[in-house]
Amino acid sequence: MSVIDQRQLELMDRYWNAANYLTVGQIYLQDNVLLKEPLRPEHIKPRLLGHWGTSPGLSFIYVHMNRLIQENNVSAIYLAGPGHGGPALVASAYLEGTYSEIYPEVSEDEKGLHRLFRQFSTPGGIPSHVSVPTPGSIHEGGELGYVLSHAFGAIMDNPDLLAVAVIGDGEAETAPLEGAWKSVKFINPARDGAVLPILHLNGYKIAGPTVLGREEDDQIRKLLEGHGYEVFFVEGDDPMTMHKAFAEVLDTCYGKIREYQIDARTNGFSKAPFWPAIVLRTPKGWTGPGEVDGTQVIGTFRAHQVPVSEVKQNASHLRILEQWLRSYKPEEIFDENGHLKPELAALAPQGELRMSANPAANGGSADLPALDVPEFRDYALAVTKPGTERYESTRQLGKFMRDIFTRNAKNKNFRLFCPDETNSNRLGNVFEVENRCSTGKLLSVDDHVTPDGRVLEVLSEHLCQGWLEGYLLTGRNGLFATYEAFAMVSASMTVQHAKWLQESLHLSWRKPIPSLNILLTSTCWRNDHNGFSHQGPGLIDIVLSKKGNVARIYLPPDANSLLSISDHCFRSHNYVNLIVIDKQPQLQWMSIEEAFEHCNRGLSIWKWASNDDQVEPDVVLACAGDVPTLETVAAAWWLRQHLPELKVRVVNVVDLMTLYPPAYHPHGLSNEAFVENFTEDKPVVFAFHGYQRAIHELIHGRPNTHRFHVRGFVEEGTTTTPFDMVVRNGMSRYHLCIEALKHAKRVRNLTPGLIAECEDLLVKHESYVRTNLEDMPEVRDWVWTD
Repeated sequence: MSVIDQRQLELMDRYWNAANYLTVGQIYLQDNVLLKEPLRPEHIKPRLLGHWGTSPGLSFIYVHMNRLIQENNVSAIYLAGPGHGGPALVASAYLEGTYSEIYPEVSEDEKGLHRLFRQFSTPGGIPSHVSVPTPGSIHEGGELGYVLSHAFGAIMDNPDLLAVAVIGDGEAETAPLEGAWKSVKFINPARDGAVLPILHLNGYKIAGPTVLGREEDDQIRKLLEGHGYEVFFVEGDDPMTMHKAFAEVLDTCYGKIREYQIDARTNGFSKAPFWPAIVLRTPKGWTGPGEVDGTQVIGTFRAHQVPVSEVKQNASHLRILEQWLRSYKPEEIFDENGHLKPELAALAPQGELRMSANPAANGGSADLPALDVPEFRDYALAVTKPGTERYESTRQLGKFMRDIFTRNAKNKNFRLFCPDETNSNRLGNVFEVENRCSTGKLLSVDDHVTPDGRVLEVLSEHLCQGWLEGYLLTGRNGLFATYEAFAMVSASMTVQHAKWLQESLHLSWRKPIPSLNILLTSTCWRNDHNGFSHQGPGLIDIVLSKKGNVARIYLPPDANSLLSISDHCFRSHNYVNLIVIDKQPQLQWMSIEEAFEHCNRGLSIWKWASNDDQVEPDVVLACAGDVPTLETVAAAWWLRQHLPELKVRVVNVVDLMTLYPPAYHPHGLSNEAFVENFTEDKPVVFAFHGYQRAIHELIHGRPNTHRFHVRGFVEEGTTTTPFDMVVRNGMSRYHLCIEALKHAKRVRNLTPGLIAECEDLLVKHESYVRTNLEDMPEVRDWVWTD
């Protein structure tokens, strides 16, 4: 442990004052940035936005981390759970020089300070969060709960990285954060880095007290010790006393981390360490105004956002602000030209050791190996005749990923994250070469569980996706696989990640990161035993709402198309790739080359299932999704058997975004190509995996969209048979046939009897399934015949 002398503590306090001054300046000032003259109303921004309350604590921790980094040559990143502390992290990046390197217009002088202050929370400027434009950030914190999961994902397979995760006491109330404490049970000090959680308690949210902020230290200690942490408390409000105390605790914690890592890397993993965590108690709005208009501010919820309001209009408030700013002694921080004084600048680490410049916070180091992906065709199923053999499509993906693990074993840059569903989702072939990870107690009956496994299973969608996002943001690759209905648990994480990607595309300095690949299986149409609670395709709608430059949705109908799509997704960067396919045995439709060509186009006319060769069809049967494909092809077959005069075209859509007009998505078909597939004016009966409204949204602006008749999931479900599910939702082959026959104008005189026959078959189904508890053989065992 290093000995910190009084001189160093005093310099650190001045550096902290610099960060606090820059933070307050960003919230309030648009001019007079060095207070070279008395503060006047015209120096104040017209709109006061931002959050002060958590910022001084964030800056305090940052200053101390800089010392630790300098003294120990630590590679560290900083994740701010209280995301509204954005101005504090921007201030720290500016003081380190990183901000001016990336944004030269925000220079390290008075002119740059002017730009720094004016841009914060103003039109054309930067957000108030620790957002994408903030150097060193991989975690915005706008939606609370994910700082620990992102931090732990970042240090997996990153043995030299320390992630400091600051948790606000408001964030500590969220369910995702509470679950994320368990991440420590999946970290192996022999091959992973370390997370240092710092629970920053200042007592209040926006307007009310926090749970842990009011809790006694003993109860907090018991809580965190129960999760597996050794807890260290630092509490107070006197700056110099707090600097000394926190420095000593930080050194102690880092020493323990290194001790655990060195032991595991020298002697091998033996047991899960009792990792350190810090609880830092400081007043809300520390160092800010004590009172405003006779009302206490510091240490109360009133310090949360803008402690002194109406500064332009209220002279006494203006004086309070000026006194507050001058309390940081800017003349002792900056020289006449606005340069940070040399003795303070020397406190910041250099180069990539700066937390704001660490490569791990920007897609990983330059020498990080690319993912080595095997040839996906090697895992193909032999399909000589479409629709005649059944296989579990996702099992082929499991074999594909098994060999991705093998080929990247040395690089250690691929992981699978799944809520205890790897085998259930037919991905279990990965266990031929990889194991589940757990550093807890192991039993002889455990199946493929070791401390060094790279399959992460925990019953929290938030945690699985959060880990993967942290893993991706630091440059590695992976897949999040989950039951379709429960992807909605972490749907807002998908939204936040898509927004992060979208904003990063505007920043040339942000490196591309591997795509967020989400596999949804155990889908709404085949959750026979789980029932209605497990039946919900809503994530499709969520991803559809995101910008076309980052969002992709794929609905492969069989194993070979799944392999082709997965190969593309694993190689891609800067996308959210949503792949939806069920795990149950299903008919296979395409050879591997047919699947590759089909996926490249995004949709295709399946000529073998159509009978409109050389003529315009009477009706188009379209489908997107595995079960909709089965019902659509079966409907085309039934119509061919019973009314060969009806000319039917079958169109299968694997890339949902092709339906968008090209102005809305880069994958969108031109109107010419759209018409080539769906005709100009013929009726289209569209069977869709999700909610019908999604297709209507996608095709808005296409020719004659009133002719599209969409069938999909309409929130009808229960514990029932596969075919009864499609019947309940009006998407069965017989419903599709009825819809097609209703709109078949050219042969209308031939259709009434066939419509009645389909209706009778639906009645027959209802009786049969209730009596026999299974689907009718002609449905259950149906295959394509010429």
